[in-house]
Amino acid sequence: MLLDRYLLASRRFEHHLRAVPPDGWNAPTPCSEWDVRALVNHMTRGNLNYVGLLHGATREEFLARRDEDALGDDPVAAFTESVRACAAAFAGEGALDRVVDYPLGELTGRRALAVRTTDSVVHTWDLARALGADETLDPDLVAWIDEAYDSIFAGLALGPGVFAEPPPAAAGASRQDQVLMRFGRDPRPASRPAR
Repeated sequence: MLLDRYLLASRRFEHHLRAVPPDGWNAPTPCSEWDVRALVNHMTRGNLNYVGLLHGATREEFLARRDEDALGDDPVAAFTESVRACAAAFAGEGALDRVVDYPLGELTGRRALAVRTTDSVVHTWDLARALGADETLDPDLVAWIDEAYDSIFAGLALGPGVFAEPPPAAAGASRQDQVLMRFGRDPRPASRPAR
């Protein structure tokens, strides 16, 4: 079930990734420091870094490789291959019970997979927003994050700078919007330039 969630989240990200137009890689994203290519690289490199953690990499090694290019000339193929590698690593014998040296604190593989899945869901929204695509996230994944947030992130060093400051809560915000705001996203409709 844990691995199924990760694969579902990754497929939703891939859906938007395959729709990036040739001139869309430099488009800004809700992550102010990243354009679309940097966001996709973050996701791809992240998958590979989790493989590294499961094979004994340290948090220092994780952080040192975080911004290395993992996309090459074919971002879609690079991402899909990284998903396969990450899923295979988490499916390995004993992987979910192994303690890994995650940068925000030591985690079992089970919790690391939950963090990776959550990251994939939130960044799917980021990519959709950047592309002007349908921003609707999988409702089951949204419900899972909402219900499991405290157990997923318990004890991790979520200090200033990990997530952006959340926007003011809006009355009647949907469950998806409430989840996104926990990660510092502003789900209100993007302002459109006047024509």
